[in-house]
Amino acid sequence: MQRKASGGVVELVKTVLIALLIAFGIRTIAFEPFNIPSGSMVPTLLIGDYLFVSKYSYGYSTYSLPYGVRLFSGRVFGREPDRGDVAVFKLPRDNRTDYIKRIIGLPGDRVQVRAGMLYINGEAVKRERIEDFIDRDGPVAIRTPQFMETLPNGRRHRILEVSDNGPLDDTPVYTVPAGHYFAMGDNRDNSLDSRVQSAVGFIPAENLVGRAEFLFFSTDGNAAWYQFWKWPSSTRFVRLFTGIN
Repeated sequence: MQRKASGGVVELVKTVLIALLIAFGIRTIAFEPFNIPSGSMVPTLLIGDYLFVSKYSYGYSTYSLPYGVRLFSGRVFGREPDRGDVAVFKLPRDNRTDYIKRIIGLPGDRVQVRAGMLYINGEAVKRERIEDFIDRDGPVAIRTPQFMETLPNGRRHRILEVSDNGPLDDTPVYTVPAGHYFAMGDNRDNSLDSRVQSAVGFIPAENLVGRAEFLFFSTDGNAAWYQFWKWPSSTRFVRLFTGIN
């Protein structure tokens, strides 16, 4: 009986270790979960969204590994992001903080914002006014002007633009260096992004973690983790398992 009990414990430990190794491998080479803590990517991503990021989309760098363990430099199996991808990257100024923005500028591009309009390589990016975005999470519904933006490669996505004369609505021309990218939030007047060179700036290719693929959960924040009786009313069921464009 003693021997059988010992054998059972050993098998349990082996099973747990194997499960942990599989989970570690999936998180490292396939998919990693992230949550959205700020409104810089509204309307595409809302505060309280939980999403999976594909780690293989752009290949692997040291930042693909947990805790950024520096085993090598550059990227392995690297692939350039497409213009318009929603990407997670490590903030260049500390190489630790996770940021999520949309890739707007590729290496060699000239990017500028003039009177709220985005220009890429001297050409205005098409922007069409559509229905207002309505934020219903708070006690009062808030309406914000919403636009459909079409990038030069045909990728279309929604953006918010409260006004065209905000502090980031008129910028110098940014020339994206080789091996770097220019990223912006879809909530254009409320996003700390590559337009602020001292805080974010250009994104080195090595800092890319992966591409945002789909939401697996979303909550409006009105229920704490222990308030299980509020979970149904605070869950945004319509957003579950939706792709990220």
